[in-house]
Amino acid sequence: MIKKILLAVSGLGHAEEMLKTLKEVPAIQQADVTVLHVVPAQTTAQVMTAKWEEGGKILGSAIETVNLDPSKVTAILRQGDPKDVVCQVADEIDADLIIMGSRGLKRLQSILSNSVSQYVFQLSSRPMLLVKDDIYIKKIKRVMVAMDGSEAAKECLKLALFLTRDIKGGQLILAYVDKNLSSKAGEVSTIEAENNPILAPAIAEAKRQGVQTRAVVGASKPAEEICRLAQENDVDLLILGSPDRRPSIAKSFVDIDRLVSSSLSDYVRVNATCPVLLARTAG
Repeated sequence: MIKKILLAVSGLGHAEEMLKTLKEVPAIQQADVTVLHVVPAQTTAQVMTAKWEEGGKILGSAIETVNLDPSKVTAILRQGDPKDVVCQVADEIDADLIIMGSRGLKRLQSILSNSVSQYVFQLSSRPMLLVKDDIYIKKIKRVMVAMDGSEAAKECLKLALFLTRDIKGGQLILAYVDKNLSSKAGEVSTIEAENNPILAPAIAEAKRQGVQTRAVVGASKPAEEICRLAQENDVDLLILGSPDRRPSIAKSFVDIDRLVSSSLSDYVRVNATCPVLLARTAG
C-alpha cells in the first residue's frame, strides 16, 4: 500500500527522524524513498550557487540520518516555490505518502506565514504525514485511527492495519467520539465495542488480520477528544481521515474558507502531541 515515499526536507524539524522510525515498520521497509529539497529563486547568481551547495548538503545529511539503502533512495534538488514543487514531485513519482515537517501553525497563521505544509495539505490528494517541530518521535507501536463511519475513516483503517499487522507487540487503537455522550469516555469493553455499529466492522477486520485491537470512546467535541485520547493512550502515530470537499475547479487554489473555518483535521494537525498521518479521500 505504501511503496513510494516522498520526504521533503528543509534542514529543520523532525521529518528525517520520522522516516527513520517509520522505516523500522516491516510493511514500509521495502518502500522506495525520494528525498526532495527545494531551493527558492534568488536575486543573484552568487547567492543561488551558495543555496544549491547548501541544498546538496541538506540532501546528503538527510539520507545519512535516515540510513537509507542507496538502491532504494532517489535524491532530488530542484529550484522553485517549495509549495508547488512538493506537489509536482509527488505527482511525478506517484507518491503513496508525503512526509513533511510542520511548525504546527493555526489556520490564520498558516495563511499569513505562507505555510508550505498547509498549502500541500490543501492541494495534494495524497496521504501526508506531518511532523511538528515540538513533538517527540517514538518507535511506532501504538497506532490510533479516528473512526466515524466515513469512507475516509475506512481508508485510514486499511492504512493502519497495513502498518500495524507486522509490528511485534503492535496495537491498533480505534477512537470513536460520540457527541451525544456528556461524560462517559475512555476505554470500552470488547462487548460494547462489538455492539457499536461504527467500531464492530473495524474490530472484525482487525481480528481477521491478527492485529491486537482495543477501542476508546470520547464524548463531546470530536477534534479536542481525538487529541485527548491520543495523548492519554500514549499514541505513537495518529491516522485521521480528511475528506476533500473542494470542487475540481478549485483544485489549483488554496481553500481559504476551509482554512479559516472550523476544521477537525486542522485542529488535530495543530494540537496533537504525536505525528499525524492525514489521509485524503476525494468526494
